[in-house]
Amino acid sequence: MDWTNLPPLTALRAFAAYADTRSMAEAGARLNVSHAAISQQIRTLEDHLGLTLIDRKAKSLTPEGQMLAETTLTGFADIARLTAELTGRDADRPLHISTTPLFASSWLMPRLADFRARHPDLSLMVDPSPELRELSPGGIDMAVRYGNGSWPGLEAELLVETPIAVVASPDLIGDKHYETPADLTDFHWLQELGTNEATQYLLDHGATVNRARGLTSLPGNLMVEAARAGQGIAVTARAFVEPDLESGRLRLLFQDQRKKGYHLVRRIGIMRPSAKALHRWLITQSRSAAT
Repeated sequence: MDWTNLPPLTALRAFAAYADTRSMAEAGARLNVSHAAISQQIRTLEDHLGLTLIDRKAKSLTPEGQMLAETTLTGFADIARLTAELTGRDADRPLHISTTPLFASSWLMPRLADFRARHPDLSLMVDPSPELRELSPGGIDMAVRYGNGSWPGLEAELLVETPIAVVASPDLIGDKHYETPADLTDFHWLQELGTNEATQYLLDHGATVNRARGLTSLPGNLMVEAARAGQGIAVTARAFVEPDLESGRLRLLFQDQRKKGYHLVRRIGIMRPSAKALHRWLITQSRSAAT
């Protein structure tokens, strides 16, 4: 980067404040300067760039001004959030963790009382969603994702190693031996809402969902309940149905032996103190469960 060609920071800040408020007077008030100072800084920025950023007759941003406004507002907002995070000024902001619904209900929630007992002063937001939420300053602190642990730009630590299993109630499939997943296409299938796990599993094994039998997508915990009730074949993490397999409520039909599992992922860099506490607790819980 050629730092010498960057516009003056003071002028950029004045322009961003104007773009945010669309008022010279309000921008000046926010920066504790006069509206004339804001106007002068914006003209300095226009001279530096050789562009007109504000259509003064229409009192609106030019197309070039709008593009610069979007970039500067995003950049300054990211800087503000990150500095608040690093300095602890956002200590009152709740911890925010994103997980799949099945992980939340089967692994996290049964343990969460221990975290609250150890850290009664910390507020927590659990976002049970199958979507891959973006981890950004001032937003989600960390997430639990299923895979091999490789997510570019993120640090990942294994919490639960578990293969993907195909399971069903004995009341539905009996004790018959099935040679391949394709032998199960005469049954209704179940998969976690927001994923294509069942569809992809069958494709990986040379089969497709039988449209005449259909497919139901449910939140992970409801999917397991549906499988227990004999409503279909489910594709899920084996770790979360192990008690069902041991008791005979569910029968294991097939299993993916690839080394995968649920990982705790976060942005690379320094964590705010409250996030460190949650991160440390989750890793400790994982190691305790593994012993």
